[in-house]
Amino acid sequence: MTKVLVVDDDFMVAKLHSRYVSEMMGFTVVGVAHSGTQALRSVEALRPDLVLLDVYLPDMDGIGVLRGIRTAEERDPDRIPVDVLFVTAARDAGTVRAALRAGALHYLIKPFERTALQEQLRHVTAVRARLAGLDEARQEDVDELFGSRPPGTREQLPKGLAAPTADLVERTLREHPGGLSASECARAGSLSRVSARRYLEYFTETGRVEVTLRYGGAGRPERRYQWIERPRRTRP
Repeated sequence: MTKVLVVDDDFMVAKLHSRYVSEMMGFTVVGVAHSGTQALRSVEALRPDLVLLDVYLPDMDGIGVLRGIRTAEERDPDRIPVDVLFVTAARDAGTVRAALRAGALHYLIKPFERTALQEQLRHVTAVRARLAGLDEARQEDVDELFGSRPPGTREQLPKGLAAPTADLVERTLREHPGGLSASECARAGSLSRVSARRYLEYFTETGRVEVTLRYGGAGRPERRYQWIERPRRTRP
């Protein structure tokens, strides 16, 4: 269970974001703060795994809060660092750069759809799970952790599809080389069946997934999706 602290000076917005988080399997809201000072105290008292942090706060900005969190972590080497996801209306490039330099995991600009925040939460979960059992990280693990890939390594996704979820579905299929149905993929990735099916069909259309039909009793045959492992290129 990922413990989340929601920080926003607007009480209604904080309540809304808390509801979005609570709707996600595997996440729980352990506290809400409406100022920078309250946020720092809550991090100390509650030790959340993730902080949803606004930039605009009444006593200090969110960048200052994040720096305060990192300073406290440096003073206590045994302390488990907290991940910070900015959720804010601040869109100037200087603030975004400052957030990244201070150690933010990602930056989500208001306004946004509920699914945008939930996609980021899934991404956080996937990254944490992926790195938890590794002694050494591969480049693809690092790319996923920092939320970026070099230009040209992923094509533009169709409208309505998000890169973090596409990565999650891809990884889920790779972890099950025997193939999965849409329902099985949805359960393994904590997605809705409809959402999983959309990404599976997209990968099928782009030639990265092979579909086979499994016939059982009465009714339609079950579609099973298997990731196509392509051979790696070798240098001449």
